This record gives sequence, structure tokens and C-alpha cells, in this order.
Amino acid sequence: MTQQIFSLPDVGEGLTEAEIVSWKVKPGDAVAINDVLCEIETAKSLVELPSPYAGTVVDLLAPEHQTIEVGTPIIAIGDSAEQTVANDGGGAPSGASGGGGFPPQDAHGSPESAPESSAGRSASTAVSSPSAPVAADAASPVPVIQEPGVESGPLVGSGPKADAVKRRPRKAVSATVPPVSPSTQKATPAPQPATHPEATAETARTAQPGNGVVGLLARVLAKPPVRRIAKELGINLADVPATGARGEVTRADLESYQAQREREHDAAPTFWDHHRTAQDHRVEVIPVRGVRKATAKAMVDSAFSAPHVSIFVDVDASRTMEFVQRLKKSRDFEGVKVSPLLILAKAVIWAAARNPSVNSEWVTTESGADEIHIKHYMNLGIAAATPRGLLVPNIKDAQDLSLKELAVALNDLATTARAGKSKPADMTGGTMTITNIGALGIDIGTPIINPGEVAIVAFGTIKQKPWVVSGEVIPRWITTLGGSFDHRVVDGDLSARFMADVAAIMEEPALLLD
Repeated sequence: MTQQIFSLPDVGEGLTEAEIVSWKVKPGDAVAINDVLCEIETAKSLVELPSPYAGTVVDLLAPEHQTIEVGTPIIAIGDSAEQTVANDGGGAPSGASGGGGFPPQDAHGSPESAPESSAGRSASTAVSSPSAPVAADAASPVPVIQEPGVESGPLVGSGPKADAVKRRPRKAVSATVPPVSPSTQKATPAPQPATHPEATAETARTAQPGNGVVGLLARVLAKPPVRRIAKELGINLADVPATGARGEVTRADLESYQAQREREHDAAPTFWDHHRTAQDHRVEVIPVRGVRKATAKAMVDSAFSAPHVSIFVDVDASRTMEFVQRLKKSRDFEGVKVSPLLILAKAVIWAAARNPSVNSEWVTTESGADEIHIKHYMNLGIAAATPRGLLVPNIKDAQDLSLKELAVALNDLATTARAGKSKPADMTGGTMTITNIGALGIDIGTPIINPGEVAIVAFGTIKQKPWVVSGEVIPRWITTLGGSFDHRVVDGDLSARFMADVAAIMEEPALLLD
């Protein structure tokens, strides 16, 4: 069969490696050209890898969650027509009846065994299992369940009800009941007709103070489904208040107890979730790869190569808040999400046009010479927190967009980034970045410059504070802006003028009409 080997391509600009996050196909699947084969995570984004061939998947040559280099073979795809011929020539498919096939066999390989229903197989397995302490009675409608670590005996509360058909006592259970001591015999009431032989035996066992059966002393009445659910949830049935007619724990009791436990867990969070113990979660190891690895390297390179200088300014953003409310009510912005971040983005573009050197890059040539490249265009980056880590996609040529177009671009950028669908091209070529830490309720912070740029603006939360206006203290919407700059390019005077221009727009958005 002819096979086509597909190697990991360079899906970005000069990428050297990627991690296979998940395969979307498996051996034997038929694929067409451009069908998605897998998702890969590069240092910049999560990318769906389409198939360049049509045929049948023969083998997956690279496992999931492994970082591999570009050019490494990852999948083998065979010709679908040849695969079909090969299957047809080999006789009927496995398990199908036909002249050349074999009769169906049972689990022991006997071709003469008759098919057996699933219920029949389950019953026979329960009876013949060597680990079962007591054989299931043929007439019993309820199986006997034996818990690990507890002496053999029937499950209390799982027998027939009082008005159900009686069944004979199990000899195995009766034989295990220890003799009653004389002192206990005096305190024990006269025996009553027993309708639940196994329950009577269990009571006799737990009543013995010195019988050595520790597990049975804490035995709780509960039906098998309730015990199974409790085990899955990690609940000790002895802790659950029982409301059943015979003192058994019902499913409603279990659900109520679990709901209460979840409420307590939410009210008082711990270092581990309620499904785990402290020891299980003392140390959690997370491999550093993909976006996190790339972000860590970029931040270290930036912090130790570009000398940072940061300045901050408090801004009365009351008119920005009023302007945002007017835009939300405008028919022109109907269906478009508008926030103060839109006004800040426009302010940064406007201020950079007045101070071009903040929209530049420090470049060291191959000969070792240093140069400053001033960009007369704005690829505005927006730092976005995603489940995969911090991403900084950028809006290309943001200086050419109207206010509405910029709002749409911001919404699309955020939606795409949070969904992990940002393309590698969206992550490259940025000229300046905004980080909106105010969305998390943070007043301000010191941002680190995105590599390849010389400036970044941090946008703090907007909240009402007392503010002095014309000698009077009145409540106003106040925010704090922070800027970090590469001091090799941006001097203190330039950074101050740039931040003052940004603040001016936030205080009076009407300046954008100039």
C-alpha cells in the first residue's frame, strides 16, 4: 500500500518546534484533503493542522503532549482505494459470519458454546468468581456485595422487604455467627421470627464487644447503588445522617450531604479540592511548554535586555465613562461591545502619533551596530489572559481604523484569543501593547515591555473616588495609568509627554475630534 508521510510543518514565522495537543483522527479513519488531523501548540498559538493528503490513516507517528521539531514525521496516510482492496481480499471482517470465517467462540475459546445474554454472563460471573466470599443464591433478586477489608458476610439492608417472598438462610452466614456470651444472653430480648436472616446475623456480630471485627462495628445500612455513589464521591456513609424507614442511608440523604459539603467547600476553600486528600495535592507538577515556555523566555529576555523605566498618572475618566454610555446607546454601535478600553486604545494611537519614538524598536544588526527603527504604523497589541497562558495578539494598522472598526477589532481579538484560535500571524509584528489589569479589579501595576517594542501601557480599574474640582470635593470616576519604557530609546521627558497625552484623551475624549 502506498503511504504518504506528513511531517510537522512550520505554521508560523520561523518556528522550530510545536507540541501535539490532541489527535483528531486514529488509525483506520478515512481523511480528505484539509480535514483536521490534530491540534498543535506552538510558542505563539493553538493551531489546527489540516491534512495535505486524502486516504486512510495508517499510523500516528508522534504521541500527544510531546514537543517535536519541525520536519519530524507525525502521521502516515495510505491510499484509500488500496486499503479497501486489501480488506476485501482478506475475507470477511473480523466478527462477521461467512463461508471463510470461524464460528463465534466463548471466552474460553470453545466454538460450540451458545451465545449468552449479558444478564446471564453477569450472573454466572458473580457465582463463579473465586473472590466472592458467598455464592449468590439463584433465587436472590439482589446480588451479594463484599467490600474490601471486611469479613465475609451479606450486605445489610439489601435483602428482601418484609412482604417479599422469603428465601432460605445462607449457611455460610449462619456458620460465621459467633456464640453469644452468657452476660450478653441475659441482656438480649427473646428472639423474634426473623424475616432477614442476614440482618439478624449482622446484628449479632456487631453486638459482640470483643469479636475483633472492627469494620462491622461501623457498618451502615445502605443499598448497593447508594454505596457505589458514596464510594465515587469519597463519602464515608457513617458520616451521613440516615432518614430511611429502617435507619438506612437513602440516595436523598447522600445528595443532601454532598450538597452541604460542596457549600462548605466553596465557603472555605482549601489547597486541594474535596475529591482529594491533602497528601494527593501537596505538590502539583506542571511541565513548562508551549505558550508558558515562550512567555517565560520573552519576559526574561525583555527584563534583562531593556532597561525599564515606569511612570504613573491618575486620571479623571468621568467624561470617558459618559462617552462610553452614549456610544452604547448610539444606533451606529448597535450590537458592538463598547468599554473604556476602546477609548484608551484610541488614546494610545493618538498619543503615539504625537510622540513617534515610543512606537519603535531597538535593533542590533548582524555587524553589531545598534539602530532605532521608528514605526509609522501601529500594530496595537492587547494582552489577553487565556487558559493556555498570556497571549498578546495585535490589531494590524490600528491607526487606520475608525472608532467603530476599532471596537469590532477589539471584540474579535478578545473572543479569538480566549477560544485559543489566535493565529501565529496575529501574535507577531506588534509595535506597542496595552494590558488591561483593571478588568481584574487591580488599581495599577508595573508592566514588562513586550519583546521587540519599547513601550507598554497598563490600564487600572476605574472606580469612584473623592476628587477636587474647582475647590470642591466631589465623587468622580478615577483610574490610574502606568507606562513602562525602554530607557535606551525613550527618555524621561518623552515618556512623560506620551503619558500626559494619553491621560488628556481619557479626561476629554472630545480631543479625538481634532
